[in-house]
Parts: sequence; structure tokens; C-alpha cells
Amino acid sequence: MNVALILSGGTGTRLGVDTPKQYIEICGKPVISYSIERLFAHGRIDAIHIVAAPAWQEQIRAWIQALDAGNKFKGFSSPGENRQLSILNGLTDIREYAGELDLVFIHDAARPMLSDRLITDCLDAAAGHDGVVPVLPMKDTVYSSRDGKKITALLKRSEVYAGQAPEVFRLGAYYEANIRLLPDQILEINGSTEPAVMAGLDVAMIPGDEGNFKITTKADLERFKKIVEEVYCNCYAARRENLQ
Repeated sequence: MNVALILSGGTGTRLGVDTPKQYIEICGKPVISYSIERLFAHGRIDAIHIVAAPAWQEQIRAWIQALDAGNKFKGFSSPGENRQLSILNGLTDIREYAGELDLVFIHDAARPMLSDRLITDCLDAAAGHDGVVPVLPMKDTVYSSRDGKKITALLKRSEVYAGQAPEVFRLGAYYEANIRLLPDQILEINGSTEPAVMAGLDVAMIPGDEGNFKITTKADLERFKKIVEEVYCNCYAARRENLQ
């Protein structure tokens, strides 16, 4: 079984708006719906589980009702104190219906440009590994600084990569890797792959997708809005041309 765990518990404070970024509507649809539609439609995603605050759960349920013809949606989990505890809450609930060797596909609701190809590539690459993470090579020179004021060291650019979501892991091994970090270490985790690496799990890297960006700032939101509007306008123009 391949279970998609969608993280939608963030408050979006860095965007400076009242509505969490994943629920802002772009061209008539909330940001979260763009990636979820891909996952519901993908033939190799068997189940979908969502981490979301209780206040948003009924609204999300209404959004996905028309998408879930195959009854993929399995339920909600509550957000934790940080992102990794939200993931652990989701893993704990998923273990009630999925097996230890099944795959959990972790994705951010605020990454709406998820492609079918990246979903497939992540699942394919998981064969023979404990996990998979898509990465992008660093284009700029990368420095290390201990105090944020002066350069401590120059890092070797060819050995440094930027990780993306989705990240895919074997459910049992990844759950245990997170449990080992309780109660305090897990609060220091910044990326989903960190617990797997700390536990010595075998995590493969695959090429990421430049277009699979995360909406963090207002500029990111405007970038996504522009992309969607261009696609919508092009499709509308094509339909009009076909009708003439």
C-alpha cells in the first residue's frame, strides 16, 4: 500500500495573512486542492491521510468529496507542536490500517505544483531502499557561518543538495526513527528526512523538480497565481479556438 500523508497544519504566519496559505483560493480553488487532486487521480496512490487543524477538517472534506470516487481518503490527524510531530501524529494513525513495509508519501499542502511524474519517480525509486527524497543541485556558491555574520567555511557545491517534498519512507522503519527522537530531539528537526538519516536508514536521492516550489512568502503566492492564470487563460483560449 502507498499512503500519501498531506501536511496541512501550518498557520502560514510568514505570509502575513489571516488565512493559512494552503487554504487561500487561487482561481477558485484552495492551494491545497491542486496537489491533492494529483494524488487522488494517481493510480499508485492507494490511500490519503491529511494532517489539519480541526477547524478546517470539514471544509477540506467538502473540497475532496467530488475527488474521492475510489474511497482513498482515510481520515485526519491533528497537527503537532512542530512539523515533525505533525508527521508522527499522521504516522501513528496510518499504522492502524497500513503495514510496516508499506510506503508513506509525505507532501506539503503548500507545494501545489506536484506532478504525476514526480509521484511516479518517488515510488519507483523506493524499491530496495528505506526512503527516497527528491533533491536539487546547488547553483550558487555555498558558505557556512556559525554566527550568521561572517563566513566560517566554503562548502563543496557538488556535494550539497537542496531537499524537496514529497519524501517517501517505509512506514515501520520511519516511524521507529521518529519515536527514537522523543521527547526533545524531535522538536529540533527541520526536514522530514533528518530522522531517517539520523537512524541510519538507506535513503536514495532522485532529481527534484524546479517547478515544485513551496509557497512560503507573498512572492511565492504571486508566482503560483501567475502560473495558474496563464494555464487557465491558455486552456480557455484553446477551447474558444476549437469552438470557432
